[in-house]
Amino acid sequence: MTVQEAYQSLVARLGKRYELQEARNISEWVMEYVTGQKRVDRLMDRDAPVPVAQQETLSAITSELETGKPLQYVLNEAWFAGMKLYVDENVLIPRPETEELVDWIIEENRGKAGLRILDVGTGSGCIAIALAKALPKDTVRAFDVSEPALNIAIRNAMLQG
Repeated sequence: MTVQEAYQSLVARLGKRYELQEARNISEWVMEYVTGQKRVDRLMDRDAPVPVAQQETLSAITSELETGKPLQYVLNEAWFAGMKLYVDENVLIPRPETEELVDWIIEENRGKAGLRILDVGTGSGCIAIALAKALPKDTVRAFDVSEPALNIAIRNAMLQG
């Protein structure tokens, strides 16, 4: 199976559950995840064979996606404020609207010092981590009643330094 054939097969299978453009977007993300190659590299080398191990990974991911499981949970990753974060079913998937809120907070408070920010129900930690990175002179604390969620937030904080 070539890279192009794998992509086309994935789009066809996901097209049964999603609209075509959404199936294509998900397929691009999955193919990059599985092959480690950006889209342009895959297009340039579209006839390259997909190794058996990658085909098996692709098949397992596709099966999970066909059940309706969100892509971010399948891949255990979500992007937020330029950061790749770990996510699973113990936390909500970060939303673009939340990223807009974080951007607004950063813009309103850039250059100020001594702010004390509290993120209650931190989940993945996306808000607290993004604010702590952007506002290093301020204090950011994050809390959650869920121990699995806190472990994910700690993991993401460590990954983001």
